[in-house]
Amino acid sequence: MTPDALEIRPVRGIGDVTPGDDLVELIATAAPWLADGDVLVVTSKIISKSEGQLVEVPADGPERDEARAAALAAETRRVVARRGPTTIVQTHHGFVMAAAGIDASNVDKTHLVLLPTDPDASARRLRDGFRARGLSVAVVVSDTMGRTWRNGLTDVALGAAGIAPFRDHRGETDPYGNELQITQMAVIDELAAAGELVKGKCDQVPVAVVRGFFATADSGATADAGATALLRDAAGDMFSLGTAEARAAGLLDAARLPEEAHLAGVPVDPAAIERALAAVSGALGHTTTVTAGEVLPHNGATAALHLTTLDTSPAGLMRLGADAHRLRTALAAESIVSVPLPHEDGIRLGLSAQEAAA
Repeated sequence: MTPDALEIRPVRGIGDVTPGDDLVELIATAAPWLADGDVLVVTSKIISKSEGQLVEVPADGPERDEARAAALAAETRRVVARRGPTTIVQTHHGFVMAAAGIDASNVDKTHLVLLPTDPDASARRLRDGFRARGLSVAVVVSDTMGRTWRNGLTDVALGAAGIAPFRDHRGETDPYGNELQITQMAVIDELAAAGELVKGKCDQVPVAVVRGFFATADSGATADAGATALLRDAAGDMFSLGTAEARAAGLLDAARLPEEAHLAGVPVDPAAIERALAAVSGALGHTTTVTAGEVLPHNGATAALHLTTLDTSPAGLMRLGADAHRLRTALAAESIVSVPLPHEDGIRLGLSAQEAAA
C-alpha cells in the first residue's frame, strides 16, 4: 500500500551521547509520543558514541593527521579511488564511502567517530529495546554519503531492523500493462534521506521519526534482511574502482598478458576483432601488416591474425613484437584471448572469445 501522507518529526532534547548511554532510554524520554508503527531514523554517530566506537587523536598538528590516516587504514577493506585529500574506500562492512565514514564533527577535538561495528545489529538492539517497553517500531540507522555521479550529499541507510529494505515491484504491472522487471525501491535509503530533512547537521537532532509509512514493524521475513541487503556483491559491481585506478589496473593487466593461455574454443565476433584493429591502427609501425591467418583448430583457436613486417632488422623485429603486444592488449579489451603462435614469417595470434564467468 502507498501511504496517503507521511509525517516526519524531529526528536529534540537527546543531548550529548557518551559511551555506555542507553539510547532507548534517551530517545523514549525525548519522544514520549512515539507510537507503534513509527520508523525511527537514527544517526549512526550517536550509536557509535554509545557503543564506544571512538578513536583518541591529538587535537591538532601533524600527529592528528597521522592518527587519522592510521584510523582510515584500519577501517579500510580496499581503496576505491584517491583524488587529492579525498580517499574513497570500501569499509569492512562493505560500504563505499569517503574516509570510511570516519567523522570529526559533533565530537570533541581529541576524538574521531568510527562507524558502528555492525549497524544492522545496532538497529536490532534498539528495536528490541523499544519492544521491551511495549512499542513496536522499525529502526533505520543513517549516515551521510556522496553519490558517484551527482553533486551534493544525502543520508542513506547503514542498518535497519523491523522494516524490509526494498519495496519490490518486480512482477507487478504498470498502468500501461507493462510488467516491471527490475524495479526495487530502496525504501530504507529513502526514509533515511527523509529523516535528514528535519535532523540537519548543526542542530544536534540525531533522531527523526517517520509516521504513516505502513510497511514497518512485523512486515515479514524480509524485515530481518537489514541494510546489508542493499550492498552489491563483487559480481554485480560494475564500478568497483575510480577511473584512474581502473585504468592503472588495466595497464597492469596488459603488462601481464600471458604468452601461453587457454583458448576455450568460443567463437570470436568478427566485429570485435575489427574494433581492436581500429583501436591500434594509428599506433602500429608503418612497416607492420596485419592479415587474417589460417586457423589451427587443434589448439582451440577460432580465429587467427598474422603480423608481418617489411623491416627484418633487429630494430624492426622488436617493433613487430611491440605491435603484436599492442594488438593483444586491444583484443583483451574486447574479451578476446590471444596466444602468440610460432611462425616462420612474422607472428601469428590464435584467438578465442573469453569464456563467460560461471
